[in-house]
Amino acid sequence: MSCNWGTELWDQFDNLEKHTSWGIDFLEKYTKFVKERADIELSYAKQIRSLSKKYHPKRSREDESRYTWCLAFASTLRQLNEVAFQREELAENLNTQIVCELTRYTQELKTERKTHFQDGRRAQQHIESSWKQLESSKRRFERDCKEAERAQHISDRIDLDKTDGEKRCSLKARQTAQQKQQAAEESRKDYVTILNQFNQDQHQHYHTLVPAIYQRIQDMEERRIERIGEAMRLSAEAERKVLPVVKRSLDAMMDAAESIQPRMDTRQVVEVYKSGFDPPGDVEFEDYSTTMRRSISESSYLDNRTDGRRHSRKLWPFIRKNKLLTLLSSPRQPPPPPPTSPSPAGMANSPQSPPPASREPITQRLNDLMTSGSRTRKQCLRSLKRGLSLKLGSSPADCSHLPPEQRRKKLQTRINNINQEIQREREQRDALLKMREVYERSPQMGDASSLEPRLEEVKQSLQRLEDELRKNQAWLSEADILSDHSSRRQSGGCGLNSQATTPGSSSLKQLNNRSPASRESPDGSYTEDHSAELHFKSRSSEFDDDFDDEEPLPSIGTCKSLYPFQGQNEGTLSMVEGELLSVVEEDKGDGWTRVRRNLEEEGYVPTSYIKVFLDSSAKGFVQSSRLV
Repeated sequence: MSCNWGTELWDQFDNLEKHTSWGIDFLEKYTKFVKERADIELSYAKQIRSLSKKYHPKRSREDESRYTWCLAFASTLRQLNEVAFQREELAENLNTQIVCELTRYTQELKTERKTHFQDGRRAQQHIESSWKQLESSKRRFERDCKEAERAQHISDRIDLDKTDGEKRCSLKARQTAQQKQQAAEESRKDYVTILNQFNQDQHQHYHTLVPAIYQRIQDMEERRIERIGEAMRLSAEAERKVLPVVKRSLDAMMDAAESIQPRMDTRQVVEVYKSGFDPPGDVEFEDYSTTMRRSISESSYLDNRTDGRRHSRKLWPFIRKNKLLTLLSSPRQPPPPPPTSPSPAGMANSPQSPPPASREPITQRLNDLMTSGSRTRKQCLRSLKRGLSLKLGSSPADCSHLPPEQRRKKLQTRINNINQEIQREREQRDALLKMREVYERSPQMGDASSLEPRLEEVKQSLQRLEDELRKNQAWLSEADILSDHSSRRQSGGCGLNSQATTPGSSSLKQLNNRSPASRESPDGSYTEDHSAELHFKSRSSEFDDDFDDEEPLPSIGTCKSLYPFQGQNEGTLSMVEGELLSVVEEDKGDGWTRVRRNLEEEGYVPTSYIKVFLDSSAKGFVQSSRLV
C-alpha cells in the first residue's frame, strides 16, 4: 500500500494541518513528562541522601566500629548514598540529553511546519484563483452565445415578415446578429484559453506542487516520530547506564548483611565488658542462735576491733577496715599541723584536729544496699566507688579504677597510640636532621641553626612520649599480673584447664604480692585480711554476694610517731609518741599516711606526725605506681 501523502492525501490539507499540530503538542507533552521525571529523580536522590546523612553517625564511636551489625549498617548507608548519586546523575542526563534537546527541536519543528503549510496555502490559493477565472470566462462565453442566438433569431424573423419599411430594420438586425456572433466567438476563444491554462495549473498543482509539499510535511512528521523514539531510547539508556552501579551497590548491601556474625558480636561483648573478676563463692551459714556479743551499729563494725574475734570467711564489704569504707570514712580534710607541745592533752583538745566526718552518706548508702534486691546490690557497691571517685577527683591515670580486663585493654590501646606518636615524632626528627645536613653542606639553601629550636622541641616531645610509654608499660605489666592471677584462680576454683597468659606476666610475678590492684574486689574496691567478722541484724541475711578472701596489704616500711595523735574520726588511728608502726600506704599528697599496728588495727595518721622509713625494695614500686 502506497504511503505517499502527496498522492493519497491530496485533498486532506486541513486534516494534515490538524494532525501535525497535534504531533507537536504530543512532543511538547513528552518533553514535559521527561522533565518532571528528572525532577522526581532529583528529589528522590536528595531525600535518599538526606536519609543517609540523618542516620549516619555524626562522630565515629568506638562501639559502632566494633560490632559487625553496626559496620553492616554503616556500609548500607554508604551504598545508599552511592545510589542517590546515581539517581542524581540519571536526572542530569535526562535534563541535558533529552529535555534540552527536545525543547530546541520543538522550536525548529514549529518553524519548519509553518513554512510547509504556508507553501501549501499559496498553492491552494493559486488553484482557486485559476478556477474562479475559468468560471468567469465560461459564464461570459455562455452569455455571449445566448445573446448571439437571440439576435440571429430576431434577424431571421424580420427577414420573413419584411415590408418596404421593414427592409431597413432587417439589415440592422442582421448586423447586430453578426456582432453578437463575433463577440460569442471571442468569448469562446478566451474560455478555451483560460480552460487550457486552468487544466495545466490544476495538473501541476495536484501532481507536482501538492505532492512535493505534502512529502516535505510527511518527512517532517516522520522525523518528529523518530525523534520521540530516540528520546525514549535515550531515557531508557540513561537509566540502564546507572543500573550496573546500582546493582553493585545492592550487591554490597547484600554482602554487608551477610557479613553480620552474631557469634562474633556476642564474643565482642565479652571482650568489651569482661571485668576479669572471679565469681563469688558460696555463702557460709552463720549461726545467729547464739547471743550477740556486741550491738549492731556502724561504729561497732568500724571501731570495735579487739573483742570477741573469730576467724571465718569474709563477706565483702562488711569487714573491718574495708578499703571502700576506709576511703569513705578516711579524713579528707587537711591534717593538723605538728603541735607546738608534745602534750597528749594538748593534742586531744587541739582545735586543729580534723572534725568528725559526717556518717550520713555511708549510712544512707549501706541502707540502700541492704534493702535492695540481690541483682542490684553489686551496682549499689559500684555506685559507692563511683561516688567516691567523683568526690576525690577525676579517674587515675593508671586506670586502676577499671576492672582488670578493661584496664589491660585500655592501657594497651593507650600504648599503641603512644607508639604511633613516637613513630611520627621520630620520622619528623629524621627529616629535620637530613634537612640540617643539607643546609650544612649547602648554606645557600638555608640556615642550619634555624632548625635547632624545632629539633629541640621534637626531642622534648620524644622524651615525654617515651616516659609516658614506660609508665603505661609498667601499669600494663601490673594489669597483666592481675589478669593472670585471676585466670589461675578461676581455673583452679571452677575446674577449668584454660589459663590466661599475658605478655610480661612471667617477668613481673614478683610484684604480685605487692600490687594493690591484685586485691580488688568485684566492684574495684580493696579488701584486707582480717581475723574478725562483723555481725549484723537479720536484714543482713539478705546479702547474697560472697567474695573470696584476699591477702592483706603488704608493709612497705616502718614509721615512728613524733607526736601523740588521738584519732577521733572514722578511718584514723590513735597513736602515742615514740610508737613504731608499719606503713601500708605512703602519703598520696593529701597529708595522711596509712599505717598498721600488730596486723590488726589500721588507719590514717598525719604524715607530719611521723617519720617514715620505707624499704629499699618498695621505693621503686611505690614511685612507679604514683607516676601520672
